[in-house]
Amino acid sequence: MEHRHQKAPLFHVRKKDDTTFVQAVLIRAVFIILALLVSALFIFFVTKLDPVSVYMSMFKGAFGTARRTWITIRDACLLLMISVALSPAFRMRFWNCGAEGQVLIGGLTTAAFMIYMGNKIPTAALLTLMLVVSAAAGGIWALLPAVFKAKYDTNETLFTLMMNYLAIQLVEFFVDFWDKKQSHSVGIINMTSQKGWFPALFGQQYAINILLVVIITVGVYIYMNYSKHGYEGTVVGESVATARYAGINVPSVIRRNVLISGAIAGIAGFVEVAGISHTISKQTAGGRGFTAIIVCWLAKFNPFIMAVISLFLVFLDKGAAQIASDFGLNEFASDIITGILLFFILSAEFFINYSISRSEPGKEAH
Repeated sequence: MEHRHQKAPLFHVRKKDDTTFVQAVLIRAVFIILALLVSALFIFFVTKLDPVSVYMSMFKGAFGTARRTWITIRDACLLLMISVALSPAFRMRFWNCGAEGQVLIGGLTTAAFMIYMGNKIPTAALLTLMLVVSAAAGGIWALLPAVFKAKYDTNETLFTLMMNYLAIQLVEFFVDFWDKKQSHSVGIINMTSQKGWFPALFGQQYAINILLVVIITVGVYIYMNYSKHGYEGTVVGESVATARYAGINVPSVIRRNVLISGAIAGIAGFVEVAGISHTISKQTAGGRGFTAIIVCWLAKFNPFIMAVISLFLVFLDKGAAQIASDFGLNEFASDIITGILLFFILSAEFFINYSISRSEPGKEAH
């Protein structure tokens, strides 16, 4: 039988494990500069605008006034909380793609308590109760795929994605149920009494939002890096066989960490409804559950790095809206600029973790 030879590929991609912190910072800096240059070329040649003016407009959109700055920080904190929520699950290679649905369920539970209990108990007690029940609702919503994964080894990615769509339909059902004007919206809940709304703290409307996110972020960091349960999740993520050999109850670890993941996402829904929008709809999560996956992956599950990435992504979003307004660009042009910046940032992570080398001339693969 004739033995066939195949030509070796032109390039080889290899995993790198020796990239130092300084090298990683330099690679990121180079790619950010490249991103700004390529975006500037797009701005100049396609939109015929001054790139410096466009970049200044982006900054103005995110930090131009004190109110805009607080809103940017507020939105970055919400994205950070959802990203942090994914960490306990992702660390053990349980790909929780259902944060969108878990946020919705947490928000739906919060809205229900605001509607039915808003005028019956004091706001402080109501907020505490909503915090607990939204965490429970999000945790239980995430626990269902975890139970099937632990017992039957089902595909958690598909299962959690399916739960997103179920959450959307559940929210739409209750919105129509509560809607008395047939407008497919519940409007602002308790607009007059503001029962169940986050009160201002130190004169700042969103201070409680930020404080809650900081507490949860630090708590998750400690849990994942300095607790026995967090260590068990890391071992399960590295090797299920090793975890079992070490006497770790793998199904229990999966259920526990995913329950925590869903609970934090549920609290994010509570923060969105009680502390920001004061309403509920299928748009409450706003796609943040999927954006959080990018944040979590880029940060390599480090909550503090997630804070920087979350702020940057929110900055891009606010900046894109501002340049569309200031220069009359359509949303596609501003999104292209954002996309170019994100592309180079993701490319930087690739070159930090992988190396590309050219194959030796004349070498054949068998």
